[in-house]
Amino acid sequence: MEGNKGRYRLLFVGGDSRQLRAANRTAENGVQVNALGFSELTAGIVSRIDDINDRNFDYTAVVLPLPYTTDGVNINSPEFKKKLPVSDVFQKLPVDCCVLAGKCDTNLRKLAEGKGITLIDYFDREELQILNAIPTAEGAIQIAMQETPFTLHSSECLIIGNGRIGKILAKMLHGIGASVTVASRKRKDMAQVISYGYKSLEIGRMYDNICNYDVIFNTAPSLVLDADMLSKTRRDAVVIDLASKPGGVDFETARKMGIKVIWALSLPGKVAPHTAGDIIGKTILNILNELEAKQ
Repeated sequence: MEGNKGRYRLLFVGGDSRQLRAANRTAENGVQVNALGFSELTAGIVSRIDDINDRNFDYTAVVLPLPYTTDGVNINSPEFKKKLPVSDVFQKLPVDCCVLAGKCDTNLRKLAEGKGITLIDYFDREELQILNAIPTAEGAIQIAMQETPFTLHSSECLIIGNGRIGKILAKMLHGIGASVTVASRKRKDMAQVISYGYKSLEIGRMYDNICNYDVIFNTAPSLVLDADMLSKTRRDAVVIDLASKPGGVDFETARKMGIKVIWALSLPGKVAPHTAGDIIGKTILNILNELEAKQ
């Protein structure tokens, strides 16, 4: 984007401290950035607007937060006193505007399609997913340390799933001396786990082995710790579910059985908002570079 950054005008609408950090990171790279939906901009180089009608929406792109909404109606803007209906924002957008949002759903896609607006879900970007796995893994380990009366060093840890988060989490746990087992379905993943020096377990064999673990981290986005599996889980074990909604644990059954379960959602924004914001900002810049290349 060298030489062309100045012609880009972005509006960041809503979000938490991650989004404000991302807005500043984008502005530092020569992009003109305004922000709407923040009570105050305590530091940074972006310009704040306080009302959706303050100025014309002649922006190259509008960046919505991650997730873009929590109630299905309004922009997710926890630091702003006013409501920002998603439909009101879209009414202001020019046809040639591009909307970048986190965790787009059917409603948002319909709004964009109805107005002929390009919609890009930056949460789907591979670079964001990979880098987000780092603070997620760190946050999971922090929770495990807080919720257990023993050290993770020498403890038996089970990680369910060998995806982005599972791989980094296994590496970090192994690095602090935990005994790491990774449960996966594919033979390729099982071989990879062994090559890294961890123990491998086929998910189909978890029922007979789950009683061996002190801490269980689930990364699989499906119900894997159901009532049958929980019945074999030790009552003094700690289960940390890192899967997105609806989660991978039968939470009600676990509660009745007295098994401690922590559903750790959105860890990057909670444990490392600056890093999470930097990742979003870099991803936004990557998208702008790609849009520039297509013109």
